Amino acid sequence: MNVSIDRHLARLERDGWCVLGHVLDRNILRSVEKDLEPCFAATPLCKGAFYGERTRRFGALLRRAPGIEHLVMHPLVLEIAQSMLLPWCDRIALNLTQAIEIHPGALPQLPHRDQDMWQGPKGNLEYLINVMWPLTGFTPDNGGTRLWSGSHLDQDVAILPEADAVVPEVAPGDALVFLGSMLHGGGGNISPVPRRGIVISYCLGWLKPFELQWLVYPPAIARHFPPDLAALVGYAQHRPNLGNVEGQCPSILLRDDVADHLPAMDSLRPDQAEAAELFVRSQMGEFG
Repeated sequence: MNVSIDRHLARLERDGWCVLGHVLDRNILRSVEKDLEPCFAATPLCKGAFYGERTRRFGALLRRAPGIEHLVMHPLVLEIAQSMLLPWCDRIALNLTQAIEIHPGALPQLPHRDQDMWQGPKGNLEYLINVMWPLTGFTPDNGGTRLWSGSHLDQDVAILPEADAVVPEVAPGDALVFLGSMLHGGGGNISPVPRRGIVISYCLGWLKPFELQWLVYPPAIARHFPPDLAALVGYAQHRPNLGNVEGQCPSILLRDDVADHLPAMDSLRPDQAEAAELFVRSQMGEFG
């Protein structure tokens, strides 16, 4: 692990967020925004107090803009996500890709922690990590993401004073990374122009994701993804044997022909495989 990764991880552990500066070619983002422009134009404003009625949101970005793959599979981002999440899972998974456009007049969003969508124990593990990629620069005036530094360290606190929030000023090409245990929310937009960004998040591989990736990207679409990307969106088992199809890795669905009847095959962690083999040997000796 290099010094840069160590520095970012230390900041995440201390503050709950960090900024990766100038890590993506702006031309990629321009291409992505151009591809998404029809969706921004066609998507109705959200309904409800949480999403915000002066905000547009839409997902399924990997099939709407090919350049999104550069964001999802960014090597530095993946290394950070894996470092933060792999202590609690065998593999990470893509949780969400979403474009967000906050319009002038939008109110600040309710502060929240994204991990609270899962009703498991909190405080001892991280469930997800978010990465916000600005398409326009984020500022306190145009709806930049509000963060409460250190709020991941005391997750029983549901709300903190608005005055304590920070709004990192990030530009296209930067990435704002923050933990799912972090209290945060979109900002109010008092500027005359919309604020656009893309949020991509990664979660523990054994969780049900926020955006159902295998429905958003069915086999007919996912078979055109590179293998690593297909695995990240759900076409991979999580050991032991979780998320299988007929007892096999769901990547079989990406083949041109899939047999109607397949043998179930173990997909175990090394310690589990060893325990199973030792047990079988003991039984063979006893019944041999």
